[in-house]
Amino acid sequence: MNKIAIIIRREFLTRIKKKSFILLTILMPFIMCAVVIVPLLLAQINSDEESKVVIVDKTGHYADCFKDTLNFHFQTSPQLLPAYKSDTSDISTVVLITDDLAKNPSAVQMYSHKEVAENLYQYVSSCLNDQVRKDKLMATGIPELGKMIDNIQAETSIRTIKWSEGGEEKDSHRGVAMVAGFIMTMISYFFVLTYGGMVMQAVMEEKANRIVELIVSSVKPFQLMLGKITGILLVGLFQLLIWALLLAVIVPIADKLCGVNIAMMSANGSTAAVPDAGLSDAMIMWLSVMNLPYLEMGIMFLLLFIGGYLLYASVFAAIGASINEQQDSSQFMMPIMLLMAFSLYAAIYSVENTDGPLAFWASIFPLSSPIVMMVRIPFGVPLWQEILSVALLYLTALLGIWGSGRIYRVGILMYGKKPSLKQMMRWMLKG
Repeated sequence: MNKIAIIIRREFLTRIKKKSFILLTILMPFIMCAVVIVPLLLAQINSDEESKVVIVDKTGHYADCFKDTLNFHFQTSPQLLPAYKSDTSDISTVVLITDDLAKNPSAVQMYSHKEVAENLYQYVSSCLNDQVRKDKLMATGIPELGKMIDNIQAETSIRTIKWSEGGEEKDSHRGVAMVAGFIMTMISYFFVLTYGGMVMQAVMEEKANRIVELIVSSVKPFQLMLGKITGILLVGLFQLLIWALLLAVIVPIADKLCGVNIAMMSANGSTAAVPDAGLSDAMIMWLSVMNLPYLEMGIMFLLLFIGGYLLYASVFAAIGASINEQQDSSQFMMPIMLLMAFSLYAAIYSVENTDGPLAFWASIFPLSSPIVMMVRIPFGVPLWQEILSVALLYLTALLGIWGSGRIYRVGILMYGKKPSLKQMMRWMLKG
C-alpha cells in the first residue's frame, strides 16, 4: 500500500506543478464566465453607427411604413440607381418593392454588398407584414375588424411548479433545468475524456522511455496502474475544487455586472413557490435557479465522474500499456470514441423526454451513465434509478480495472509487435 501511495503522490505532485495546469485551473472559470457575460454586455451596447437604407417602392404604398430606428435611417428613391451598386456608396441596403404584396407576397427584394443584417431583415419584414395585414383588413369593409382580432388574440404565460415528495411547491423552469443538465453533462464528458486520455499518455511516455522497466522491478504492474489512475483522479478532483471556489467568488461579481438584482428576485429570502402569478420571467427564472437540487447534483456528479473515470481510465491504461506508438492507438480508441459520442448524443436527445426509454436505459447502462444521467438529474430522477445507475457503474468499473490490470501486466513490458484485440482479450482472460 505504501508503494501505491508513493506512486499516487508522484503523479499528483508532478501534474499540479506544471505551468499548463496552473494556468488552465486559474483561467478556466474566468473564460467560462466571459463566454456568458461578454455576449450579454455586448447585446446591451447600442452601436453608434447608423446604416442608410433606401426604399424603392414602385407601388408608392409601402414607403411610409418604415420609421427610422437607432441603427437604421430610411430614405426613399423613385428607382434603383446604378450608384447604389458601387462599393463606395454610403447606402448599406436597398429594399425594392415592385408590386402589391397582398396579391404578390414575393414582390420585394433586398440588395446589399454584404449579407443583410438579421435585425434589419426582421424589421423590414415586420413593417411590410403589418402593412399587408392592415390592407387586407381594410379590404373587408369592416372598420373595427382589426381591433376585434387584436382583442381575441391571447398569449398565456404558464408558470410551472414542481411538487416535492413532501408536497412542497417550488418554482421550476424547464430551460434552467436543461441548461444545468447540459453544463453538468459537458463537464462530465470533458473530464472523463481528458483525464482518461491523460492516463494513457502517461503510460505510453514511461513505456517509450523505458522507465517502466525500472519501476516494475520494485512495484507490481497492477500497483503501478492503480497508482497512476488514482493520482490523476485526485488531480481532476483538485482542479474541480479550485474551480468551484473560484466560481463561488466570480459568479456574484458577474451577477452584479449583468445588472441582475438578486435581492428583489428572492423577496423575503424565500425560494419556494410564490402565489403571485404576476412574477416577471426574470424572477421566475431566478427562483428556478435557486430551486435546483444542487446537493443532489453535486453528489451524483462526483459519484458518476469518479466511477466513469475509473472505468474509462483503466481501459485507457490498458491501451497505453499495449502499444508502442501514438498512431497505434487509433484502432483501439475508435470504439471508445464512438461510445463516448453516442453517450453525448443520447444525453442531448434525452432532454426532450428525460423519462423516455432512451434516457432511462442510457442512464443505467454503465458505459454511458456518467454522461447521460447528469442531464436527467435537474429534472428529477427516482432514487432507485440513481442507486441502480451508480451501483452498476462501480461494479463495471471494478471489473474493468481487474481486466485492464491483467492486460497492463503483460503489455507494459512488451515492445515491437502491436497486439490485436484478440490477443489482448487472451491476456485479460488468461493473465
